[in-house]
Amino acid sequence: MDKRTARKGVCGNQIITMEQRIQKILAMAGIASRRKAEEFIIEGRVTVNGKTAVLGAKADPSKDHIKVDGKLITRSEPKVYLMFNKPAGVVTSLSDPEGRPTVKDFLKGIKYRVFPVGRLDYDSEGLLLMTNDGDLAYSLLHPSKKIPKIYLVKAQGIIDEAVMESLRRGVRLEDGLTAPAKVKRVRQTGNNTWVEITIYEGRKRQIRRMLEKVGHSVIKLRRISISGLKLGDLKQGEMRRLTIEEIKNLIGKQIN
Repeated sequence: MDKRTARKGVCGNQIITMEQRIQKILAMAGIASRRKAEEFIIEGRVTVNGKTAVLGAKADPSKDHIKVDGKLITRSEPKVYLMFNKPAGVVTSLSDPEGRPTVKDFLKGIKYRVFPVGRLDYDSEGLLLMTNDGDLAYSLLHPSKKIPKIYLVKAQGIIDEAVMESLRRGVRLEDGLTAPAKVKRVRQTGNNTWVEITIYEGRKRQIRRMLEKVGHSVIKLRRISISGLKLGDLKQGEMRRLTIEEIKNLIGKQIN
């Protein structure tokens, strides 16, 4: 028998080998994305059999006692996939030290622990994915995947074709040149311009900084699509489960 398949444990609906990196185990258990799980380990919040875990260590989820913040992780929860239309003025986090509203405030009735995939700025609104599928979250957030994210933006001033072409080619910010983007004019309202921008990376406040760099501050910003998944007519502050077809499409794109 192949040593890699000699002993196996079950995590959700997935079969895993005897030992896995701890951050992957946490992701598969729906605790957090792999990136966030790595932060938990670095912060000393994870223990394995009573000892503080270290980054890079492995464990066997079928026999080892793995805890996060003192709570034993479970691996039997079904995978949950939610679409949330985040209003402006809500923090993309499950807690906030300043006491501001968070996405957790909208999770009443969801009995499984889920976490947001990536972030939307406090002042931004629109499509936010929530899940306990750490592997999917990791894939969606990994820069190598170049996941398309589409935003509808209202910006101050008249954005002419030359400026739009600059945004398409890439804008040099303090953290480097942005990747090429898709930009198209939607409409003109007085002295403001609505544009649709598609980006394939996820820098902090990226679109706001791009437009400010070319002389146009953002008045309103709404994310309307992630990896082909569309916000549609979901109202602000509302949440719904993804359909089976949407889940298949989303997961399939990350596997291919």
